[in-house]
Amino acid sequence: MPRLKNSWKLPRSPKVLVGLALLVLFALIAIFGPWLAPHAPTWQANLSDSVPHAPSAKFWMGTDQQQHDIFSQVLSGGRDTLLIAFVAGAVATVLSVAVGVTAGYVGGVVDELLSILANIFLALPGLLILMVFMKPLPAKDTSNPLLIGSVIAFTAWAWGARVMRAQTLALRNQDYVESARVIGERRVRIIVFEILPNLLPILASSFIFTVIYGIGAYVALAWLGVINPAAVTWGTMLNSAQGSSAVISGYWWWYAFPALCIALVGIALALLNFGIDEIINPRLRSARKRRGGPRYQLGLTPVMRTPVMRKAPEGGPR
Repeated sequence: MPRLKNSWKLPRSPKVLVGLALLVLFALIAIFGPWLAPHAPTWQANLSDSVPHAPSAKFWMGTDQQQHDIFSQVLSGGRDTLLIAFVAGAVATVLSVAVGVTAGYVGGVVDELLSILANIFLALPGLLILMVFMKPLPAKDTSNPLLIGSVIAFTAWAWGARVMRAQTLALRNQDYVESARVIGERRVRIIVFEILPNLLPILASSFIFTVIYGIGAYVALAWLGVINPAAVTWGTMLNSAQGSSAVISGYWWWYAFPALCIALVGIALALLNFGIDEIINPRLRSARKRRGGPRYQLGLTPVMRTPVMRKAPEGGPR
């Protein structure tokens, strides 16, 4: 009897579990960090001392030149940093889907125009465009996470759009899409309910890479002094350390802890992406299948499984 199968199990590899644990940890820091911080980010331990102090029992991560508590700044600075990165990832993913899926499904002149637009954005130097756009803005705007995240997304959507277009071209002639088109389903409904569910793993991978790009772009802008230094984030902490020659002076704790947090968030996202790769990449799925691991199925559309009749060997009994 035919079996209706539609299963989707996430990988249980240690890499994915470690990545998820790290991401949850930093999400909690971003949400509750400002309340858990022992002091306000602008609090100063001593107004007369201008020498950074190394980590100690009193200040776990030391102080900077202005006697700010590095530990309090790390806890408080994670919220805006992660918010900017995830806003950039969300906005860029929406633009990628809107442009890429539309171009791949509609085709013709629309496909050509949208592909030209995506190619133009791919050719533009993203960081330079961000600097040109952000530099003239008032200081209060350069410390607005939603605005910064949206601006970063403006330079990050094109790569995802190209991937979405290529995958949509491969899916638009599938039998289930043709069936929906024949029975008179509207174009928007076909895209949303037939094509997009089969793009979810690729969509998740594109979102993760865009979030990583958003963190790197924001930190680069902050390190270059484009972001308002009055806003305490991991990026502005690195800018402050660089401006005071912390590397040359040997004040390693000033820049090491915010840099470590940025690196760990990137590692967590990369480890999660390994799990998505096992869903997307047929070679990885085949290797896991041979090892007896869980099997994956792309998309959400149920697939009818029928028993395969094996052909009897020639010359043998039939």
